[in-house]
Amino acid sequence: MQALADARRRPRFKLDAEIRVYTRDTPVVRGHTVDISESGISAMLRVEVPLDAVVRLEFDVLLGSVEISAVVRQRNAFRYGFQFLEASTAQETIGRTCAQLALEQSPHLQLPGDNPGKI
Repeated sequence: MQALADARRRPRFKLDAEIRVYTRDTPVVRGHTVDISESGISAMLRVEVPLDAVVRLEFDVLLGSVEISAVVRQRNAFRYGFQFLEASTAQETIGRTCAQLALEQSPHLQLPGDNPGKI
């Protein structure tokens, strides 16, 4: 598991937000995000989504609403990993949000009781 974290190209930041996952064959799947990076997001879902499926994700970040296509790359019990597929204005919003979360979640900047990444 540590090797996987070390192999990631971009840092991940805690993000607690509602997420909607749209697949081709099922109605909307709702869940909550766990963390985000510029290249992907992880979320807890109660309904199974097939690995390698291309999905549309909708969620809110600190700087606005995001709608983006992604592929389901990982699944561990109810936790799913999604890789973003497209370069778009949504990607710009995600990048700015990750930069903001990096500042907020830096250990030397946090105050007692802070809850970074809560939307």
